[in-house]
Amino acid sequence: MKTVTHWKSGFAFDSRFKNNTIALDDVSASGKDDSGFSPKALLLSGLAGCTGIDIVSILDKMKAPYESIRIEAEAAQTDEHPRVFKEINISYFVKIPASYEDKVKRAVDLSLEKYCGVAAMLRKHCPIIAKVIIE
Repeated sequence: MKTVTHWKSGFAFDSRFKNNTIALDDVSASGKDDSGFSPKALLLSGLAGCTGIDIVSILDKMKAPYESIRIEAEAAQTDEHPRVFKEINISYFVKIPASYEDKVKRAVDLSLEKYCGVAAMLRKHCPIIAKVIIE
């Protein structure tokens, strides 16, 4: 796996992976621009995307009829530098019949504990607390 990241201006960068580009910026450092994800926000999105892909795959195999999945990830950070995550809370909002709640919880657990490499890396540094909300 390889990414290539180019500085644009100020604190803004473009990072490329294969044929895809994502904008990175740090409004808190520059105080004036907000042209992309901060690196830490991108890390949280990576966690959400990694577990989301797992959950879709697992629920499909379980033949669970979900209509939508929304994942919200939030991290508390230390006050001192380097400001690192001290805890991550991740909430899964799944529109699915209530009778499938146990399957959704099982899919989330399997993702976070067994399949998601991003979660495995982050968990070495801080706890990841998951919550499932059936809509």
